[in-house]
Amino acid sequence: MSLLPFPSFLDDVQEKGLKKAILEGVDETVERLTAGMNIQDIREALRGDNPSRRPNPRLTPHADGFWLHMRPGYFHQDMTGVYPTFRLGWLSTYFVVFETLTGLLLMLWYTPSPEIAYGNMLKILNNVPMGQFMRDLHRLGAEAMVIIVALHMMRTWVTGSYKKPRQFTWFTGLLLLVITGLLSFTGYLLPWDQLSLWAVTIGASMAEATPVIGEQVNLIMRGAPELGANGLLRFYLAHVLFLPLLLFIFTGVHYYKVIIHGHSLPPQKENIGEDTAKRVPLDKRVYFIPDILTNELMWAAVTTFVMVVLCVWFYHAPLENHADSQITPLGTTAPWYFLWIQGALKLGDKLFWGLIFPTAALGILALMPYLDVTPSRRFAHRRVMLSLAMLTVAFTTVLSYMGLPEFAVSTSAETEILHELSMEPAHNHVGIMRTVPFDQLTPGAYTTHQIGAESASDAASHFTSELFARQVFDVNQGENGGMISEYEFLENRLITTDHLSSVPSSFREVPANSPALLRVLTVFEEELHERSLELPGAWGGIIITDHQDGLARVDMVIVWDGVVIESGRVQVDENGDPVPLMVTDENGNLVQERRIYTKHLYIHADAAYFD
Repeated sequence: MSLLPFPSFLDDVQEKGLKKAILEGVDETVERLTAGMNIQDIREALRGDNPSRRPNPRLTPHADGFWLHMRPGYFHQDMTGVYPTFRLGWLSTYFVVFETLTGLLLMLWYTPSPEIAYGNMLKILNNVPMGQFMRDLHRLGAEAMVIIVALHMMRTWVTGSYKKPRQFTWFTGLLLLVITGLLSFTGYLLPWDQLSLWAVTIGASMAEATPVIGEQVNLIMRGAPELGANGLLRFYLAHVLFLPLLLFIFTGVHYYKVIIHGHSLPPQKENIGEDTAKRVPLDKRVYFIPDILTNELMWAAVTTFVMVVLCVWFYHAPLENHADSQITPLGTTAPWYFLWIQGALKLGDKLFWGLIFPTAALGILALMPYLDVTPSRRFAHRRVMLSLAMLTVAFTTVLSYMGLPEFAVSTSAETEILHELSMEPAHNHVGIMRTVPFDQLTPGAYTTHQIGAESASDAASHFTSELFARQVFDVNQGENGGMISEYEFLENRLITTDHLSSVPSSFREVPANSPALLRVLTVFEEELHERSLELPGAWGGIIITDHQDGLARVDMVIVWDGVVIESGRVQVDENGDPVPLMVTDENGNLVQERRIYTKHLYIHADAAYFD
């Protein structure tokens, strides 16, 4: 008689004893969780033994389980090595899970608001336990995911695995590649620093090229004429909701189609025109449990280990200054995976190269299974498609190089030098002028002649000379260009009236207690020497003044002889010397133009930058 009105665990204890009842209860629970495998089946699988029960219990989780229904019960032996898949499909799925988990953790401390987002990033880096480590993993995982998915698509192209009946499988893979790129692009903006703001601004500007509705598309993306609160919120929602939803849906569809048609065998293993992936002989079968499962777990473990090592010792996600739409950084580019589009934009029309060209490229890739109807997948029979694949890689590489700021973008030497000396923190780098401790910013005027002088007397002649000799030079600076003296240039352009009285009237040696300032002058002189072809006869000056209590103003000046520059290159004569740029002075005589370029910054007593 049952102890309770219904069959229960107590009845099993009464009938079988406590130990046996517990073991059977645990065994039954494990079999339910694994959708068909009990403890003995798992033990046999882990040991590599053949299953003792029939039918094979290792196949039931693929039919009845929640997780393994998208994995085949067995693989062809030829598909279990590194070639031909290189495990790129599995690694792509791994990074989907990896990015989801790390992203969910970061979301706990993030608010999509321009007033709060950057502060949240600083909090994650400094106050949240292992916050920087988690952010590094998420950022590096995003970069790796783009690369892995792109390589997976290229592997499929090279091996011809997109051929019938896998045309739709290829199409879903292409969609996943696009979604992956958009996920990285939308996530790029979330730190709300200068790097993210301007990189996304460049990428989003291509929306304006849309015919007829370009302005409306741009407003929909940004939420306003410029990226702000609405734009950040839209990018955030797309990054954490809309795009992940599409990613999960099409990942499931992609896996489903892979199971339906099977993994295509290496090209040399199939007869021409045959697809035998679904017909796996018994002697060629390698069951998912335990061989493939343990192999995939090994790949996941090794990949995680590599990511951890990189983020601990070699890689840190960049974070620059707070985003400022009023200050455009020098050499701004789109994210690296969109550099090929930015390079294409340098070839001509924005509509064609920024919109039609990438859309057409993706359209051709989507139609490729229908354009390549040759029955053979063997490499020797697909020379045209393999050549197109290599040309695509080469063309994309060249376009990406063209997208770099160094290509077809002429930035003058003086601008680059002063930018490098004074730049705000970017990519873990800060201008050397900003690293000078405040107590070493001794007010005065200093010149690179102190570094470049051949003798003490030569240097002294510069130190005792007037701040800028009252020679007449053609400055050509904006609307106030024309024949003015360098001192007048200082008075009108560089030094404002309210602190003109504090400007020293002559140069001086760098004090002995300011070694960091002396190092800046040394670097300044080295930079001018390296660019002597573009800046002949150049010398630099640093003027430090007390702007107000606890705040110093630093003015940096470069003076040089003008030379002829065409298409961003200095023109030279038959002797290899720069061609001087000649102008007419007030007496009607031809003289070489003398040019000046300046830049200033403020350094607060509480600011602390480190090399």
